[in-house]
Amino acid sequence: MKFLCDEMLKGMARWLRAAGYDVSVAADGMSDSTLLQLAKKEGRTLLTRDRRFFQSLNDTADIVLLECNDQDACFREISNKVGVDWLHKPFTRCLACNTVLLEAPAQDWDKMPPQSRAKATRLLICPKCRQLFWDGSHVKKMKDILESASRHATA
Repeated sequence: MKFLCDEMLKGMARWLRAAGYDVSVAADGMSDSTLLQLAKKEGRTLLTRDRRFFQSLNDTADIVLLECNDQDACFREISNKVGVDWLHKPFTRCLACNTVLLEAPAQDWDKMPPQSRAKATRLLICPKCRQLFWDGSHVKKMKDILESASRHATA
């Protein structure tokens, strides 16, 4: 399952990436017609909060209107409307650029803060933007949020 989030859903795009989904984010100011073309071209489900745009469409296949106003409500609505599993493949994609992460080479451990290096058990790298990811306290907090979203998906 691949997604394209409109500019109003950048935060949800990061959470979908954290869950392991392939998610593109529309550039700020991208026209509605360009959004539709991009979603079709890349075979993505378009997630939008733009009610006027959604209501103007003749064909809403592969387009999902989200009416949620807070993060928990958005987690539930996406789960219910699209069937997202928030524990799909956690922390396998770059949160910044969406690329699949790889195990980092041994020398990259030296690039981590010493206190993090002492506690981390895994180090991943984005082969595109070179950002490093490790299993620190921030990952635990994010995992807790994903687990909660998964438990409350149909609430």
